[in-house]
Amino acid sequence: MSASSTERAAPLEIEDAPDSLICPAHDVFDADAVAAALDQALSSCADDLAVRKAVVGVLTAARERGNAAIAAAFTARPFDSRATIRAYAWLTDQIVTTVLDVALTRLHPLATPTEGEKLSLIAVGGYGRGEMAPFSDVDLLFLTPYKITPWAESVIESMLYMLWDLKLKVGHASRTVKDCIRLAREDYTIRTALVELRFLAGDQALAASLRSRLWSELFKNTATDFIEAKLAERTERHRKQGGQRYVVEPNVKEGKGGLRDLQSLYWIGKYVNDVQKAAELVRLKVFTPEEYATFRNAEDFLWAVRCHMHLITGRATDTLTFDLQVEVAARMGYRDGNGRRAVEFFMQDYFRHATRVGELTRIFLTALEAAHTKAEPMLIRLMSRRKRVKAPYVIKQNRITVADTHAFLGEKLNMLGIFEEAMRTGHLLHPDAMRLLAANLALIDDDMRENPQASRLFLDLLLKHGNPERALRRMNELGVLDAFLPEFKPIVAMMQFNMYHSYTVDEHIIQCISCLSKIERGELVEELPVASGILKRGVNRKVLYVALLLHDIGKGRPEDHSVLGAQIARKVCPRLGLSRKDCETVEWLVRYHLLMSDMAQKRDIADPRTVRDFAKAVKSTERLDLLTVLTVCDIRGVGPTIWNNWKAMLFRGLYKATKHALENGLEDLNRAAQGAEARRALREALADWDTRDLRIETNRHYPPYWEGLPAAAHVVFAGMLRNLGADDIRIDLKPDPDRDATRACFTMSDHPGLFSRMTGALALVGANIVDARTYTSKDGFATAIFWVQDAEGHPYEQGGLPRLRNMIIRTLKGEVVARDALKDRDKMKKREQAFRVPTSITFDNDGSDIYTIIEVDTRDRPGLLYDLTRTLAANNVYIASAVIATFGEQVVDSFYVKDMFGLKYQSESKRASLERKLREAIEKGAERARGG
Repeated sequence: MSASSTERAAPLEIEDAPDSLICPAHDVFDADAVAAALDQALSSCADDLAVRKAVVGVLTAARERGNAAIAAAFTARPFDSRATIRAYAWLTDQIVTTVLDVALTRLHPLATPTEGEKLSLIAVGGYGRGEMAPFSDVDLLFLTPYKITPWAESVIESMLYMLWDLKLKVGHASRTVKDCIRLAREDYTIRTALVELRFLAGDQALAASLRSRLWSELFKNTATDFIEAKLAERTERHRKQGGQRYVVEPNVKEGKGGLRDLQSLYWIGKYVNDVQKAAELVRLKVFTPEEYATFRNAEDFLWAVRCHMHLITGRATDTLTFDLQVEVAARMGYRDGNGRRAVEFFMQDYFRHATRVGELTRIFLTALEAAHTKAEPMLIRLMSRRKRVKAPYVIKQNRITVADTHAFLGEKLNMLGIFEEAMRTGHLLHPDAMRLLAANLALIDDDMRENPQASRLFLDLLLKHGNPERALRRMNELGVLDAFLPEFKPIVAMMQFNMYHSYTVDEHIIQCISCLSKIERGELVEELPVASGILKRGVNRKVLYVALLLHDIGKGRPEDHSVLGAQIARKVCPRLGLSRKDCETVEWLVRYHLLMSDMAQKRDIADPRTVRDFAKAVKSTERLDLLTVLTVCDIRGVGPTIWNNWKAMLFRGLYKATKHALENGLEDLNRAAQGAEARRALREALADWDTRDLRIETNRHYPPYWEGLPAAAHVVFAGMLRNLGADDIRIDLKPDPDRDATRACFTMSDHPGLFSRMTGALALVGANIVDARTYTSKDGFATAIFWVQDAEGHPYEQGGLPRLRNMIIRTLKGEVVARDALKDRDKMKKREQAFRVPTSITFDNDGSDIYTIIEVDTRDRPGLLYDLTRTLAANNVYIASAVIATFGEQVVDSFYVKDMFGLKYQSESKRASLERKLREAIEKGAERARGG
């Protein structure tokens, strides 16, 4: 092919012409300047290698200038993604076609090309669509009419070398038209890429032939297969990405509600309807104009986010990690305000767009699936027959929809009634019904919200059909839920910027309600025996479901969300038709929905005062039962890995002790009685000991030892203390699967700072301490017990215990100095440094009869507990026990302490001095962990 016969198409179509770029075309690629630079550089080249090197030099400079111009313009207009991705694609077109031109005219000129020596350069995939982020792949198809000739092979090879030297990430294939059709028939990935083909340069007739034959020989008759393949691919992609739209670190490209979902619409729309642009789907009545506008807005937003991610990281990045979320939010102009961080406003917008993408893809794909996919076998249809629907509803393509639109819209209650009918009959909503609901939300007005019949319908959705999650999620996605409950709207798609919550606030609430319905259905009896037993005995279900629906409704504002939520519940509950007593109970549950969680996880439940204070707060077994179930559902609804045996043990223990106190009187919580019972149990367990040794063991400990440890620990310590020498160190490590932890028991002669050294030893082996207690016997021996977990939150494997034991012994003997050894290990990961946790330190002299409770709420890191205990030890603070509660990047360490004289910290000046020193230790450690 000669240079004169080479055709170059305008790389992008009319609406994508250079005047639609983010900045002037000549700033992106100055063709005249590049041509002049190439002429000058090539004039002195003696061989092909020199030519390639010169071309790469000129085009690298041009590409850098173009990229810089696009990036600067995008920084100034951070939401203008459409013009930005066109600019990157247009710049790439100029680079690629210039490289082809050099390969054809300078490196491999062909004076008299044969019929077989034609070559067409085609963009495919996302590049073919004319959409590129800063570091997107460049997918190219080199198309030849027949088997590739040596000349074409040389042209392609020279091109690829230059493109690689330009640091472009090139995906390429060299094929004939026949190859393309054969391979596309066999491989859906290849077929999808060819749906997006766009002619760049070379022989245009050859490219047109491929497009024509693909449609007539393949696409035209295989729409059903293609749709089924894309649906299956979408399902698998979502599964790999976590199956949730509200993943806290979403994949902008591959995740649910991401760009790939939108691109699937393009692919299928083009494939089925033979259209080249999504806008044409409006003309074909696949989308309404309003839906298409939503489509465009979501696409523009997601592309903007992806482009910012690429520019921040300097590479192709699709996972919106925590640290990137903060930077992208700043680049896009989001600001802190109203008690929320900029990143939370940004992510709320992100998830709202992802939800809209989900709605659109569901409408589009369900409609296509019904029209094109294969019918179910008759036997399956007969076996899965459901109840008949009532008027004005009808079943269409096995989904419920509206038979008479006028009749449906004539009765406002149908806006809720259709969900009730879908739940009653077991049908999913048809896309037509979804569209009708979304377009008529204005029908849900104040009159309907105050309508008792509407309230009954809504409560029936929660209470009658055994799976309220499905109705609530669909109502939420379509806007019906926050139309009926306007108080719900602020928390829709609201992200909580922390590592603890896996879901947005609205999705968390739906997950909680899903958990409650599973307990009711008897699906979690083994995992949650206490909550399952409570529901089996019977509680006020209406109160429980409404309280769960409203428990976090006050989030996202400067006020305490529990207090604000209770105020909102006071308004909402009467509107939902609850009785006065039920309204008061819901309000109380919302106000105190964190009480049991705080008591169980931040206080020593072995201390009778903890149980006594909690029992006084809940007042009745009815409220205890409701709060227990609500708390369990709340924690399980935070994320799939949050609930474990350790938490189960804590809540089970607190529930059992509080129920006993409420039924038998608070005076039954008696330290002396507890101690006597513990000693009796030990004598029974050690019945084979001689009387002298048993008397020594039962008399050597102070009362807190007997009250604070389980009977099994008393038995272990008795054996470890028996005949213990002054210089001996004894350690007992044992997996405790009932608590999802490893129990570590220590006995040795007591000395100042020992507790801190033990925490340092455990930190050095990466152990997460979840609970710790230490006691000194009357004869001067320390007995300490720690429950620890590995980095994954599980007990240590049996094989890892020797290393654990060895490091502990070396540290306790002084062979390893934890303070020095921890310096290199006490580091925060980059993606976790964006989290802010303000430090709060409180002193509580009322929460325990004999100790001051120092509660430190701050940012977690590996060496934090060691720093805190070392500071306390240096100030002669005696630590009796430590309760550690971790909530993602936040930790609450509660220390039960006395001063050196065995007294509480009543002096305000002493407390202030200790708080100042603890804060200094936290700040210094945090600076070290950040690498400062």
